Amino acid sequence: MRTAPLLLLTVMALAGAGANAEESAAVPEPPGLAELTRFFEIHGFLLGTTSIRTTGLRPSNGEGGDFVLGEGRVRLDVNGATESGDALLLVKGDLLYDAIERDFSVDLREAYGGYTWGPLDLHSGRQIITWGVGDLFFISDVFPKDWDSFFSGRPMEYLKLGVDALRGRYSSEFLNVEALWIPLFTPDELPPADRFFFFDPFSAVPTQEEEPTRRLSNPELALRLYRRVMDADLSVYVYRGFWRLPRGARVDDVGMPTVVTRFFPKLSVYSASAQRSFGEGVLSLEAGYYDSRQDRDGDDPAIPNSQWRFLAGYQRQLWEDFTAGFQTYSEIIDDYSAYRDSLPAGIPAQDRLQEVLSVRLTQLLAYQTWKLSLFAAYGVTDDDYFIQPEVSWRVTDRLGLSIGSNVFGGGSSATAFGQFEKNDNVFVNTRFDF
Repeated sequence: MRTAPLLLLTVMALAGAGANAEESAAVPEPPGLAELTRFFEIHGFLLGTTSIRTTGLRPSNGEGGDFVLGEGRVRLDVNGATESGDALLLVKGDLLYDAIERDFSVDLREAYGGYTWGPLDLHSGRQIITWGVGDLFFISDVFPKDWDSFFSGRPMEYLKLGVDALRGRYSSEFLNVEALWIPLFTPDELPPADRFFFFDPFSAVPTQEEEPTRRLSNPELALRLYRRVMDADLSVYVYRGFWRLPRGARVDDVGMPTVVTRFFPKLSVYSASAQRSFGEGVLSLEAGYYDSRQDRDGDDPAIPNSQWRFLAGYQRQLWEDFTAGFQTYSEIIDDYSAYRDSLPAGIPAQDRLQEVLSVRLTQLLAYQTWKLSLFAAYGVTDDDYFIQPEVSWRVTDRLGLSIGSNVFGGGSSATAFGQFEKNDNVFVNTRFDF
């Protein structure tokens, strides 16, 4: 269970800010909690998810057998705001039961308070942040993701994880600014070894994980500058923090390792995106440089090299209620010769250029109560693929059903999609809103 310590600071500020209002007449008096509680709304849903592996294979020491996922969730969304709308409070949390592990847990999705002073908005607490224009391929969106949820068949909203942060936004006609201070690091969630097959060059060696040290002098910082120019939405992003995946790996003994330490190397990202109408659709462009600050020479095999990332996408409606989106995504490794020269024996080398093509097709039927969707990605460089078809039915305003599949393939078990080839699964979601 993750907590949201920054939310406490916001609640204290809302409760006590009125005492200082007379000292600064230019700043409106924030409301107390008594006023805020008169405007709470509570709603949520029940969600049941079952995901079954269709390959007939089971990971060694796997706990679920043929089942990748089996769980029930109760979501509660609590949001409140003052009558003026200047102050707000939002909490989203799930109580879930894992039928495979047979235990209960709590998933605090979001929990933050906020206040608005004219053009300035401040939010403090756990928040889900989404930047960039990519569809399942990310450049500027450096915030944590739950890949276990995505490949297990949970609804798409569970792909993103919240960060505990102080977030400020300033709006003006000339320029909009969004800034984040994130004191507590949150990594990506990866599929667990007891339910998924995946490539691990150190599978025979005990592994431990080491997260960045939690110090006030060691936060993540992120900045976004954006505005509309010539009918295009333009954004520039800067991030200073860490890789979200444990892409660093060191062994205690190169000749005969007895333990592998995976860690999250330091990372800075400089990127930009643009999106505008083009023809009868929407054109999206994004590019960024990933500065691997601990390996700028590219000769440390324990740390990933810096890289360039590029993305271009186009989406349009081809006929009534049918939308098609196409996307190309590329990564280019910096200092590639140094990377190849330093690579240990037995570790497969990546190509300098990684390129992936993807398509998303969506058809709505029967007054939009049925939704047929398909997402497919093909790794041009690695010759691997990922396909996710899904059918959703809105039975009533409150009840929804969906069934889909995750299909992986490729010629090598060491590529991004090919490593999951043994994990093909079919998933079913049932949701009741209240």
